[in-house]
Amino acid sequence: MQTRDSSGPTLIGMLTPSSNTVVEPFTAALAWPLFPQVSVHFGRLRVTRIALDEGSDQQFAIEPFLAAADLLADARVDVLAWNGTSASWLGFDSDARLCAALTERTGARATSAVQSLNRLLGTFGVRRLGLVTPYTPDVQARIIANYADIGIETVAERHSNRSDNFSFAEVDEAEIARMCREVAEARPDAIVILCTNMRGPFVAAALERELGLPVLDSVAFTLWGCLKEAEVDMAPLADFGMMFAK
Repeated sequence: MQTRDSSGPTLIGMLTPSSNTVVEPFTAALAWPLFPQVSVHFGRLRVTRIALDEGSDQQFAIEPFLAAADLLADARVDVLAWNGTSASWLGFDSDARLCAALTERTGARATSAVQSLNRLLGTFGVRRLGLVTPYTPDVQARIIANYADIGIETVAERHSNRSDNFSFAEVDEAEIARMCREVAEARPDAIVILCTNMRGPFVAAALERELGLPVLDSVAFTLWGCLKEAEVDMAPLADFGMMFAK
């Protein structure tokens, strides 16, 4: 990747599934208070279905990521993020390998939705988790098991039993809020809305004020992770959630 003048605006690149209709508009809305000092740019790779089978797993092979990253590298982005949550069921090491490959390929710092989430869970000291997703029961169980392996117990969960990635965005904000309120009854340390194609960012911020605990949305915490990597002051985003004060 070509270098650029570091005194200019911070440029963030995000890779998102091809069937995602949430990441771009919601990230742009969240990041608007930082513009023009920060701008966000997007690339896509084909992801249409989430399941525990070989066909689904092949969507997350490394080569499509690198091809998409090559195009974003032409924009000389400072930070590159995988704005998808696949590592939550494939295993956290999958994002570690991916981010290392992205940095090697482009020279940009790299992070991901799940790496950003796990960093935040440590920051908030979360050991009891409330989990809200659109996924099927088997995918949900794999996510819960992966978090149990790092000492985080899922004390309540709700899922929408969907596998078509486009349909995740059809879960409306009222339904997301209902699921969050239901898992809040178990008194978790935090609630996570885990899917970057769920319309959760503004629901999460409102629910934090209502419930008095962190509600961590995937689109929001991916942006948080990018801004953290770029060492950008996030104070202008304080209204969008507790995480932006961390």
